[in-house]
Parts: sequence; C-alpha cells; structure tokens
Amino acid sequence: MSNASFVVPAPLNEPVRAYAPGSSERSSIKAALERMAGETVEIPMIIGGKEVRSGKLGEVRMPHDHGHVLGTFHQGDASHVDAAAKAAKAAERDWQEMPWEHRASIFLKAAELLAGPWRDRINASTMLGQSKNVFQAEIDSACELIDFWRFNVHYMRELYAEQPESAPGIWNRIEQRGLEGFVFAVTPFNFTSIAGNLPTAPAMMGTTSIWKPASTAVLSGYWIMKLLEEAGLPAGVVNFVPGPGRAIGDPAIAHPDLAGVHFTGSTGVFQGMWKAIGANIDKYKCYPRIVGETGGKDFIFAHPSADVEALVAATVRGAFEYQGQKCSAASRAYIPESMWPEFRDRLMAQISQIRMGDVRDFSNFVNAVIDENAFRTISGYIDYAREASDADILCGGECDRSKGWFIQPTVIKTSNPTFKTICEEIFGPVLTVSVYADGELDETLTACDTASPYALTGAIFSQDRYAAVHMARRLTHSAGNFYINDKPTGAVVGQQPFGGGRASGTNDKAGSKLNLLRWCSARTIKETFVPPTDWRYPFLGAE
Repeated sequence: MSNASFVVPAPLNEPVRAYAPGSSERSSIKAALERMAGETVEIPMIIGGKEVRSGKLGEVRMPHDHGHVLGTFHQGDASHVDAAAKAAKAAERDWQEMPWEHRASIFLKAAELLAGPWRDRINASTMLGQSKNVFQAEIDSACELIDFWRFNVHYMRELYAEQPESAPGIWNRIEQRGLEGFVFAVTPFNFTSIAGNLPTAPAMMGTTSIWKPASTAVLSGYWIMKLLEEAGLPAGVVNFVPGPGRAIGDPAIAHPDLAGVHFTGSTGVFQGMWKAIGANIDKYKCYPRIVGETGGKDFIFAHPSADVEALVAATVRGAFEYQGQKCSAASRAYIPESMWPEFRDRLMAQISQIRMGDVRDFSNFVNAVIDENAFRTISGYIDYAREASDADILCGGECDRSKGWFIQPTVIKTSNPTFKTICEEIFGPVLTVSVYADGELDETLTACDTASPYALTGAIFSQDRYAAVHMARRLTHSAGNFYINDKPTGAVVGQQPFGGGRASGTNDKAGSKLNLLRWCSARTIKETFVPPTDWRYPFLGAE
C-alpha cells in the first residue's frame, strides 16, 4: 500500500472536433459509419464479466432507416437481475478495498481510450443507433463522457480530501466508503454520455452497479461496456443487463441488496420506482439513495430589450438540435408583442434552411426521432394543435414514417397560456410560442413559472440588466439550469452541473461532486491519543 498523497491530473474539457470537409476526423468517422452500418452485431448481457445470452432477442434498428437492422441484443429477466446482483456482491469487497488511485486510473484510462482509439466507434454507434448527427454525437458520446470520467476522478479526490477539524489530543478523520449493495442505473436513449456516467459514477466511489440501458440505445451502451473492460474494470463492478423496463426494473427494485437508483428517464417511471422503494423499505439492508432526472418543459423568455438575432439562433438550436429529444430542449417560448413580427420572420427564414435526413449525410441538421412510439406521440401533439381553435402551426408539422421516423421542425403559436403543448412534455422537434403584451411582463413570468410541473432548464434574453435581474428572481425555482442570453441546452461538465427540481428530478447535479457524494457513505473516525483513565468528571469533586 502506497503512503503517498496522490494528486490526480487536472481535468480539462475535451476539445470538440469540427468534422469540417477535408478534415482527417471527417474521413475517419465516415469510414467508421460505413463499416458499422455493414455489420450485424449480436449483443449479449455482461454479468460478472461473462457474456450471457438469453435467446430472447430485441433488434437494433436505425431510426432514420428503420428497415436497416444493426444488430440484435439478448434481453434479460428476473433471473438475470438476480445473477447480476450476486456478481455485484461478489465484486464488492475487492472493489471497495482497491486503493482509490487504482479505481481512478481505470476511469482515466477509459477517458483516454474514448478520446483516442474508441472515439469513432462510440460516436458512430450513437449516430447510427440513436440518429444523432456527427456534431451532436461528438459533444455527447465523446466529449461529455470523457469529461465525466476525468472530472469525476477530480471530484472524488476532492471529496476524499475534505476532512474535519481536530481538537488538541484528538485526530478526527472521515473516510468515504462505497455503499453496501448495488446501484441500479437506468439510462436513457438520448445521451450516450449519461448512459456511460450513471453506472460508473457510483463505481468510481466504490459501489457496484447493475446497468439497464434503454432498449433503443443498446448498441452504444454495449461498446461503452467493452471500452470499460479494455480500461481494466474488474468483472462484476458494472453488470450490463438490457431488457424490458418492468422485467429488469421490478426485480432490481425489490432486491434486498438495492443500495440506490441512478435514473434518467420519464417522470412516471421514476415516480413508480420511488413508490416501490417506499413499499419495500423494510426489506432493504440500507435506505436506498434515489437520484433521478426526469425531463422538462424548458423555456426561452424574451424581454423587449432582447437581441433578436441572438434570440432566434438560440431558439433554433435550443428547440431543434437532436430533434428536440433533449431533456433540456426549448419547447416553449415567450416573445413580446413588439418583437414578434421580426422574430417570426427571422425564425421562419432560418428553419426553412434546415435539412432533414440520414445521419450519414452531414448536410442534415435534423435526423429521425428515436422510434415508432415517439413518432406517434409527437405527431399526436401536432395533430392536436392542427385541430385546435386557439393555435396555429406556423411551419413544419409534416410527419413521414415511410423510411425513417421523420418529423419536421414545427412551430406552433397559441393564444392560450395553458395550451396543451405549452404545458406537457413532448420530447420532439416542436416549439410552442406564446406572444405577450409588452406591458404584461410580470403576468407572463407567472404563466411561465406555473404552466408546467417541470423545472429543468430555462433561458432569458435581455439587454436590460435590471430586467434580467427581475426576471431571474421571478423564475428562481423554474429551472435548475438557468441561462442568460444563451440557449437552455448544452451544459458542460465542470462548468454547468446539470439537474432540475420540481417534477424534473432530485437536482443532484451530474457533473459535480454533489452527485458523487450520493454514492458513498461516510465513516467518521475519532482517535484520542491519551484517553482518560478515570470515569469521574471534575465537576463531581467536593467543595
């Protein structure tokens, strides 16, 4: 055992590659896309370091070309969850007793592998399997996941370094232990970086995990798992168990060794898991930690003094990047009446230039939504707006499922501050605009704050600093990530820790040490150098 006090490498955000025409990275990712599109991968579960095949297969299809099967994956059930829990338990002691710097080294190596030889494979699998364009894949499945692994190591070291004061003759210490039991990590389709972070953040702190990826993101999840194996992650520390939500989730939540839930997904599913944990609370070895991020109904709110050009650019990017399938995507905008004509004309002009199609054509800004269920849900909202008397579709609204799950960027204008598409999460390329009278700023701020149960991200635009201060104060609890003169998407690890309140989640801020603190349990140690030898205190003495 080394007696050195180690300092980890200073974390730096991974530079985002531009993939400009003629660049080497563009040629490299194009080759990876062609190669992987020509493969059909059989994806096993990975439990205790071993590949497990159930024979019950799901398919991995390109959302933008849903007739193209990229692979099949073996789906688990309660027996596989039980096996994964046993594997996590078997790995627990050795993993927790491994010196922290060696745990750190595994994830630092994983970051370097992703930054280098694994970058194209992870990016291409995200592009093909989740229909992300090259830039959206690069900032997500490469840069953000690299940042998670580098910065989390840095935050882990900071947590270990935080120590209490000691009185004379006493040495007080705190050690952060891994949790007893496994963390159930449930990850979404829309961010490969989240999929990689949710099972590994607990693992970094010494806690084993069972990872259930979204069935629509199994391909990229599998390659992350193989990358972690190459980085040296021991068997059983992270166990990869794809499968239907209830088939995996119900037995995982009911297991007595459940130590926590690390979740990103729908509000309904998360609330159901929380209820099930409450119902099972007397069966667990310890009280499970519950951490979740569950979506948003994110806003852009413009003051009459806003820079219209910047506002329009932020609206297009914030609403339509990755087809609006970001928890942080702008899905409602509040525009002052005096600005509306110019804003509308500029917005329509920019949207008209957007191309939509296959991710392998780099001229496409918008690609397909994730699957048929999403297509039906989003198109249903558009149909509702089309039939409503208090709403108009200003652009887009066309949906085509013949080859891929394509939905045009759509802008709806409504005169109803509680219109369905103003209040409900859609998770697609649909923006609803409410135009307000310039003199009704406060009333409209109230409408913005109360229209939705969510509070994840929001943005205000104002060149008037007094107005910005006023708006920020009125919207204090409306967003856990709040932006001034910028789009409400694109949080960067180490710069804008991510998470929201209200129905958006527990706000445990992924990308900060606040999140890591949830995956360890402190032990306070008091050592007295010269302990008393008489039980009597001085006050007991005779006068």
